[in-house]
Amino acid sequence: MELIKDIETEELSLLNTVQKTLELSKNKNISIEVYIKKTIGISVNIRNSIVENVEFNSDGALFITVYNKFSKGTVSSKDFSMHGIKNMLEMAINISKYTSSDFFSGLPDRKNLCFNALELDLFHPWEWNIENAIKFSVLSEQEAFKFDNRIVNSEGSFFNGHMTINIFGNSLGMLQKYKSTRYSSYTCMIAKDQYSMQRDFDYSISRKIDNLLKPEILGQNSAKRAVSRLGSKKIATMKSPIIFLSSISYMFFSHLISAISGNHVYQKSTFLINDLKNKIFPDWLDIIENPHIKQGLGSKPFDNEGVSTNIKYIIRNGILQTWLLNSYNARKLQLDSTGNCGGIYNWLVSHSNISFSELLKNMNKGILITELMGQGVDIINGNYSRGAVGFWIEQGKISYPIHGITISGNLRSMWDNIVSISNDIDIRNNIQCGSVLLSEIQVSGN
Repeated sequence: MELIKDIETEELSLLNTVQKTLELSKNKNISIEVYIKKTIGISVNIRNSIVENVEFNSDGALFITVYNKFSKGTVSSKDFSMHGIKNMLEMAINISKYTSSDFFSGLPDRKNLCFNALELDLFHPWEWNIENAIKFSVLSEQEAFKFDNRIVNSEGSFFNGHMTINIFGNSLGMLQKYKSTRYSSYTCMIAKDQYSMQRDFDYSISRKIDNLLKPEILGQNSAKRAVSRLGSKKIATMKSPIIFLSSISYMFFSHLISAISGNHVYQKSTFLINDLKNKIFPDWLDIIENPHIKQGLGSKPFDNEGVSTNIKYIIRNGILQTWLLNSYNARKLQLDSTGNCGGIYNWLVSHSNISFSELLKNMNKGILITELMGQGVDIINGNYSRGAVGFWIEQGKISYPIHGITISGNLRSMWDNIVSISNDIDIRNNIQCGSVLLSEIQVSGN
């Protein structure tokens, strides 16, 4: 395949660029880290079978960070020429002369670095074919229109495919690389009856193009969801059990990321500041971070400063096991880096080994949340308030769609009120979780 040959040639060229940069930095009495990220891909956007946009992108950047004793200088550029690299290096050194000295800054401890990157099966190239990408998106939209005559319009159908080369090196002798691919598709449709119009969507994402949802299924799903929201009603203000559907339940756990991130911890700006090794979830709940899942969307052999990633418990038996630390905030806290510079990896949330239908029956009466809106979460005190839409559940079955509600509470009590999690795991995000039943929450309606 010509594309694979081109990528391999590009990878060798970028590796050589990092090596040259590291060589140029020798004898300058500095510590240095060099990172190159190059992304190549296509994006197709169609609406009502008309191609609205086709893009091919080939974007790359070189990042140089130098540590001059405890002063830091960082620069980036798209100029990979020898002249450009020399200028970048001198600029980074000059910047470091004007920045404040910070005892906690510097390269990661050598013992934490990744000198042998794991092969995680992340790279599955596809020979770019614009025609096939357009056909994929058009077919998905056409199937959506066929699904029900109440589907009256489209908000668009998209296809994206990208390949990324990552190369990282530093003056402690680390020089590692890995490649990855990511494909995604998305279709959003509009349904209408005599009373209202509603929109909804479905999407698919994978490291391998063959693992994307078939376009026919994608279109049918988006149409079915849009139609299901017709006849939506408002409800009275109440306290009610709720279920976060698995497609959005990752959002419920994503606030934990901010609450235990090193920056918030050392700044004491998180409501969990005193909760390390304390119980914050039900005792049956575990969250494991596994960066090494083959083809995982959140898999990486090393973090953004070259520290090896590792499998670890975030929550075990409901107890918070660790903060999420890079080298800087780890030093601030007199701890070790957890390899989370740049964020989290694959979080696997345990479940109660029951089906989604059983979860509905267990709730019996309440609200199924299918979409959340707004960003009303305060990590300092844990207060939570977000707009939502979904369905009213009666006798364990979907009764009718609802809208115009706000759910509110405090994350600490919300996490404690988790009753069970079903086994309908959604794997399309870094946080992989089933649908989540909460015993009670404040719901503001009419």
